[in-house]
Amino acid sequence: MAESDNIVVETAEKIFADLADPQTINNDKKDSWQAPLWQALSEAGLPLSWVPDDLGGSGASLADGFALLNAAGRFAVAVPLAETMLAGWLLAQARIASPEGEMTVVPASPKDRVTLDADGALSGRARGVPFAKAAKHFAVLAHGKDGAVIALVDASKGRIESGLNVGYDHSDTVTLDKAQPITIKPAPKGFDQTALMLMGGVARSLQIAGALEAILDISVRYSNERVAFEKKISKFQAVQHNLARLAGESAAALAAATSAADAIASAKSFNDEVYLEAASAKIRCAEAAEKGGAIAHQVHGAIGFTMEHILHRYSLRALAWRDDFGSESHWAVELGKLVAKRGADELWPLVASR
Repeated sequence: MAESDNIVVETAEKIFADLADPQTINNDKKDSWQAPLWQALSEAGLPLSWVPDDLGGSGASLADGFALLNAAGRFAVAVPLAETMLAGWLLAQARIASPEGEMTVVPASPKDRVTLDADGALSGRARGVPFAKAAKHFAVLAHGKDGAVIALVDASKGRIESGLNVGYDHSDTVTLDKAQPITIKPAPKGFDQTALMLMGGVARSLQIAGALEAILDISVRYSNERVAFEKKISKFQAVQHNLARLAGESAAALAAATSAADAIASAKSFNDEVYLEAASAKIRCAEAAEKGGAIAHQVHGAIGFTMEHILHRYSLRALAWRDDFGSESHWAVELGKLVAKRGADELWPLVASR
């Protein structure tokens, strides 16, 4: 398993280093980097990592895919890699083959809902759908009178209202008005929208953790280069204290995200243990994104806010990822409800056993 993980991550990091260098992207005003990067990722089979071989994918394990998402976060990748991976995973739950090209999942918020009409058409409005504008297909989780269904929908069947998140990536509103799916099948027993939100939340948690690792590295490097009052700012106690706090936030996010990823990879279903791990990870990583980003910008001073500096690519995306698939406030409330319902004494052994 470890060797496989290394191969996946090493392949991804080589592609990212060659074609997704943050400074190069910052200087490219025409976005000419996007097509070569996506082509390289697709040729390596990375966007369909979680899709079995017989459904058109790479057949990688959940652990492989989670490691890939963490690596993508370390490069603040601004293409729908995570979204296509999640869409392929969702379709695979119903044994629906994944098409080539960019995809995203609908809905991307626990508050939005898509319904299955009596004639088999899909209707609903989903806000904050990442990279919907770039997607060729949607993987849709909808609700019918007989339970949840999973559908593959041509993106042209939906009405897309363009929007941007704080990281300047597409976060669009998708409206399906009696859209006819390409394929539709019942979701597995027990699979619901909460399971999709938890999976998406862990994906975002890993990306946030990766971004914070990069932010820490950038900040430490800058502090060792920037000179003030005739000495490097890394020698100042206040800066050292801030960097230590940033390292703590980065470590906490990585620990929470990887623990949740391991819980999902090891479990046979989205049980209470997975719920606790995934919800807690999204809460902690979202908090770390806010605190860590603020500390990093304080270390950098005004230059960190300029468009020419790469820091904002990481800090703004980490902040944007907090809201996808449920914000920290949403999961904090839901986690509180679970604890109140089941009791801390009953739930604690699930966490302690890990």
